Amino acid sequence: MSFAAWMLLFGALLLGMVLLGTLLGRMQLTSAMIYLGIGWVLGPGVLDIFRPDPFSRSELLLRSAELGLAISLFAVGLRLGVPFFDRLWRLPLRLAFLSLAVMVGLTAIVGVVLLQMPLGAAILLGAILAPTDPVLASSVHTDAGKDPERVGFSLAAEGALNDAAALPFVILGLAVLRATGDRAIWHFDWLQWTAVDLIWTPVAGVAIGGSFGALMGWAVVFLRSRYRQAIGLDAFIGLGLIGVAYGAALYVSASGFLAVLAAGIAFGRGAEQPRRREQALGGHADVSGHPYEAVATHSHHASATMKESVGRFNDQLEKVAEMGLIILVGAMLPFVPLSPLILGAIALSLLLLRPVSVAVAIVGEQLTSRQRIMLGWFGIRGVGSVYYLLYVLSQGVPGDVAALLAGVTLWTVAFSITLHGLSTRAMTTHHVGAP
Repeated sequence: MSFAAWMLLFGALLLGMVLLGTLLGRMQLTSAMIYLGIGWVLGPGVLDIFRPDPFSRSELLLRSAELGLAISLFAVGLRLGVPFFDRLWRLPLRLAFLSLAVMVGLTAIVGVVLLQMPLGAAILLGAILAPTDPVLASSVHTDAGKDPERVGFSLAAEGALNDAAALPFVILGLAVLRATGDRAIWHFDWLQWTAVDLIWTPVAGVAIGGSFGALMGWAVVFLRSRYRQAIGLDAFIGLGLIGVAYGAALYVSASGFLAVLAAGIAFGRGAEQPRRREQALGGHADVSGHPYEAVATHSHHASATMKESVGRFNDQLEKVAEMGLIILVGAMLPFVPLSPLILGAIALSLLLLRPVSVAVAIVGEQLTSRQRIMLGWFGIRGVGSVYYLLYVLSQGVPGDVAALLAGVTLWTVAFSITLHGLSTRAMTTHHVGAP
């Protein structure tokens, strides 16, 4: 395709989603489901306009998924808006780490027994499929129980956290897959893996991202409210924080994904810095009547204005990234034919392994039966799984292993987007229509 044709296609996709958004809602379709279908039509499955081959172009696709995931995690961090040490984090932490570890183990068993994979490849499959998607999970809402937001928050936070928590298991799977002869699995450096991958990587990532986010939030509010500087260009703040936090974390072998998530959370928690003898402009309705410059530089409103404008831009950027990445998934599906064996593995992963892994992680939690069912069902697979698949493919795994990993992963993501999307729409419609 020519550059003009690509520009025309890109513009038509963006405008089409705006104009057809209401119609899609009435049809019980999520935007991700539409993107998936568009990808299938544009890819070699129908029109063959572009061919995102996950095997020959894994490095390029990997960078696209990496950038999209970083943007999404920062936006999710801004929306979560809960202090780092709030008890509300307890449930998503258990889901993101304990449930993920159980999921990796159970999936590895399925890989060895059902799919006849080598142990290392089976561990890789578990590490790839275990992460859930924070963006797609953000669409899940519930009004059950005494805390109506707990399930929705936990699913979104779990997806943000386990996108980084899966990395140590990917490293372990690659090491086991490559282990032969005198490099057999019992020679694996478990101490380094525990100290670096399990402890240093996540802790340092959170510390780096949280520090940058908090510092930037304080600095911008201070400059605006005291000196009327650093006004405007709010889009640069979000993009700059993503770049700095992610890059700094990678330089010290920390988790870049946790760094941008923590940066978003810390930035969103930035406090106002009211000046003495200066009065607030009033309630939200009163503030909305003032010019942007007046509100953005007011010591009682600078922080809220900054978070709102940065969050609004990042939400839009996140939607564009989601569209592009899910379209890529749809276009990659024809490269990995769906077989009965793969279909069986997908059914086990979505219908059995996820609920079991969640049941183990939430033992002792005060949850209603409906909340437990929702947590067990809504393990939505998305960009995190695609990213780790492409990462593994870029490491040069054997061809038969690569084909099986890609087939199970991409079709699991496709089925998850469809089935969970239909579930979310049905649940939302039920609540909206309820008396």
